[in-house]
Amino acid sequence: MNNVLYLNGPVQNGPFTLAERPGKAAGIRAADALNALLGTGPVPHLWNTATLAGDLRHRDAPDRGTVGRQEREERAIAAKYVPGAAPSGGVLTDTAPVVAALALEMTERLLQDRVLTLTPVAVRLCTRCGHMTGTVAHACRACGHQGSRPHTRRLLVWDRSPGTPVLARDDFHAHHAKPPGHLLTIAQNVPERLILSRTRDHGISLAPLGLDGLVLDPRVGVHIAVLAAAARHGAGQPVMTVTENAAVNVAAYGAPFRRHNGSRLRYALHGRIPYDDTATLERLCEVHRVSPALRELFLTWFLPLCSLHIRAGITAAQLPGLLKFWRRAHLTRPDTPGSDARAELRRHVAAGDMRWVMDVRILSRAIPEYPVIHGFAEEPGGES
Repeated sequence: MNNVLYLNGPVQNGPFTLAERPGKAAGIRAADALNALLGTGPVPHLWNTATLAGDLRHRDAPDRGTVGRQEREERAIAAKYVPGAAPSGGVLTDTAPVVAALALEMTERLLQDRVLTLTPVAVRLCTRCGHMTGTVAHACRACGHQGSRPHTRRLLVWDRSPGTPVLARDDFHAHHAKPPGHLLTIAQNVPERLILSRTRDHGISLAPLGLDGLVLDPRVGVHIAVLAAAARHGAGQPVMTVTENAAVNVAAYGAPFRRHNGSRLRYALHGRIPYDDTATLERLCEVHRVSPALRELFLTWFLPLCSLHIRAGITAAQLPGLLKFWRRAHLTRPDTPGSDARAELRRHVAAGDMRWVMDVRILSRAIPEYPVIHGFAEEPGGES
C-alpha cells in the first residue's frame, strides 16, 4: 500500500452547525478537494464524539431518559448538514464499531510489544462524581467540585524512553514546506509518561483490557478513526488535515498509533480561514462582480486549499489579493487540461507540495467546474 488519502482531523461534535461555523469544515473541504484532484472516491467526514463536553450536555438534557448518548451524537452530526444531503462518503465517528475494533486490536498489540503497559498509577478522584481529575488536586472538570481523594488504580500508560520524540519532521506531509518548529519544540517538552485512559460516559471502552469504567483517550481515538477510514479505502498513506492548535493537543497521544499494517499516518497542517469577516467577503465579491458560482468556489474550494499553503492562517488583509489571483486563474482555465498537466498536479498533491496553489498556471488547470457538494447548510459565513 502506498497511495495517499486525505482525511479531516475529526471535528468535535459541539452545539453548532457548519453553516454557523464554516471554519470547522476547512479541513473537511481541503481533504475533499485534494482527494478529488487525486481521483479517489469520496471519503467519510470524521467526527470526534468522545468529549467531556458531550458527557455534560447529555447529562443536562431534558430528554435524557428517552434519547441515548449515541443517538444524541448521531442527531447532532446529522443536523450539521442540509436535511437529506449527507456527505457522499458518509460520516465516521471516533466511537464507531470499526474504529473501536481497530483501537482494541492496536492497543493489545502495543501491550504485547510492551510499548504500552497497564500500570497502577496514583490519581485523584472527584469526591462528588468519581471523575478522574488527574494526578494532582484541582477542580473536577465534570461537575466543578473542588474536593478530590487519592486513589491508585491501573491505567493504560505509555512510558517513553528518555529522548524518544513524539513528533518529528517526517510526521508532516508537506514537501518543500518549512518544518513546524513551534510544534517540534513543544513536542520535546511532553512528559515521558502519558496516561492514555480516561473517565468518560462515552468512548471506546477499555473494559476488554480489564480497565472497567475507562475509555481510550479521545486524542488517541481521532488518530484511529483516520486509520480506520484509510483502511476502508485501502490507502497506505493517510494524511490528517489539522490545524496547528489541534496538532498541539493530539499529536503526542497519537504517536504510538500512527502506524498499522504497513500504513503510516501523517499530518497536513492548515491555517485559519477568516470566514467570520463576512462584511469584507461580501464587499470584495460585489466590487469585483464575482458571480455566485465563482464566489462559492473561492470560499469552499480555493480558500481551504490556500490554508494548507498559508499555514499561519489567512488574514482578512490577504483576501483582496487572493480573490484577484483566484479570478485571474479562473479566467485562464483551459477547456480541457492535458494529461501531462493533470499528472503534474497529482504529483504535487500526492507529495503534499502545496506551492502549486499559488502557481496560476497549475491552479487554472485544477479548478473544478462546480464546487464539491458537501451537504453543508447554507452558504459560508460566521465564525471560523
